[in-house]
Amino acid sequence: TDYNGGFVMPVAIDRGMHIFFRPARGKKVRLWSENYGEMDEFDLEDIRPSDGSPWANYSRGVARAMSESGFAIRPIDAVLYGEVPIGAGLSSSAALEVATALALSASSEAGGLDKKKLALACQKAENEFVGVNCGIMDQFVSIHAVSDSAVFLDCRSLDYALLPLDADRFSVVVANTMVEHELGASAYNDRRATCEMAARKINEMAEADVKHLRDVSPDMLELFKETLTSTEYRRARHVVGENNRVLQAAGALKNGDYARFGELMVDSHRSLRDDYEVSCGELDTMVDIAMECEGVLGARMTGAGFGGCTVNLVEARRSAAVSGLLKREYERRTGIKPDVFNFKAAGGACLSEVNFV
Repeated sequence: TDYNGGFVMPVAIDRGMHIFFRPARGKKVRLWSENYGEMDEFDLEDIRPSDGSPWANYSRGVARAMSESGFAIRPIDAVLYGEVPIGAGLSSSAALEVATALALSASSEAGGLDKKKLALACQKAENEFVGVNCGIMDQFVSIHAVSDSAVFLDCRSLDYALLPLDADRFSVVVANTMVEHELGASAYNDRRATCEMAARKINEMAEADVKHLRDVSPDMLELFKETLTSTEYRRARHVVGENNRVLQAAGALKNGDYARFGELMVDSHRSLRDDYEVSCGELDTMVDIAMECEGVLGARMTGAGFGGCTVNLVEARRSAAVSGLLKREYERRTGIKPDVFNFKAAGGACLSEVNFV
């Protein structure tokens, strides 16, 4: 719901994008991707998209967004190595964007941008340069996260709070279905357009000022239901309901009520499946299996949908057993061998100095 001005509560995982960089001479940024085995370089005075290396456009877009904001970028030479699974809905693109932004910011003699400006520059890069109309959540948490905490974020004001996750008692288990359906990118932009249309229609009828579906209450949605198409209504019902679920989940974490938090995760998945229609058979199967496992409190899909991963809140003492059951049972039911990870809620992007001898 981030692109609806709503509330979200992500965590950063303990997998990252590493960028080793140094200031360079001239006007070009040079990047070597260890994952793709490719070199990319671009002129800071003429930053254009790369047709041959799509991965490089995330970094190029960040450089241009920072330049357009008035930030004087200096050239760097850099090596990139990413540990975040690509195409799994775990925000590998945001990790690349934030790593690039932090490196470019740190290499400037004038001093770096603050974290919120960096996150906004990264979002702008993905929206306007890469062409994915994403919200702010992934970039924001990638740079603001704190270990053993969830980030409760108001995506309109960018105010946020850190909420505790008891790492000694609970694990974050992520299961990759290993499928990625073609609908992903186009359906993401379509969902955003439908939400914006629903908000405009309600705004025309309501006395209140409705800029986003964030401004719509459940009662207001029902009141103006007849002005919306069936699809618009169901998409809006997911967003309105999800905002309420996030607020309830924040309260549950504050009170240490992990059982309630898990229930809300499952409710969220059902809404994503039925109203927002961004799940798929493989994701639903993985959630079903998880909820059959002893020690799992909650499960839902994560990412844009139509494949990718589920995230599961699991009792720490049972996380190894749950991971094994997810692997075996998912392969038995689908014929696909999944990847399953045990993650910790980790800190966001940071800088450290490396001296090579």
